[in-house]
Amino acid sequence: MLYNFTTLKKLRNMKWSISTIALILIWSCENNPEQNAEGKWIKGTEEEKLKILENQFRGFDMAMVETGYRYQELYWAGQDENWEYADYQIEKIQKALENGLERRPKRTKSAKHFLTVALPEMEKALEKRDTVVFNKNFQMLTNNCISCHAMEKVPHFTVKKPLYRQSPIRK
Repeated sequence: MLYNFTTLKKLRNMKWSISTIALILIWSCENNPEQNAEGKWIKGTEEEKLKILENQFRGFDMAMVETGYRYQELYWAGQDENWEYADYQIEKIQKALENGLERRPKRTKSAKHFLTVALPEMEKALEKRDTVVFNKNFQMLTNNCISCHAMEKVPHFTVKKPLYRQSPIRK
């Protein structure tokens, strides 16, 4: 398609105008005092700000929320023989627990066996790529969860094999 000189000039001016408007909008969003004030919800001294952030991350309970989700995903990954996804869940369980222990080191003694024995045994089971082996080791992993909860004096946090999928992830 051929353009005449006037059409090309109009297109160039239009591109320049759109670019200029876009830059002005971006600049105005970044320099909006109301928006910036909204982002400054952490107030106080540096120590007070750190305390606020610590409260937002919470304690070990948030690590357990993530671990519970990942535990379920691990189970269903094993049932689907989606071994790569199962490996991924083991890594994330370990990371969630390690992060939780940074926030609550007093839980380290109870979690040590889980991190050094139960999870590595589950990893070995995953290497076999066998559902029967997976299910056997998954039950041992579950027993370790229950044991850890008993050591933490929360035996009423009973862990059982999931009955229903909550995630849409499938192999």
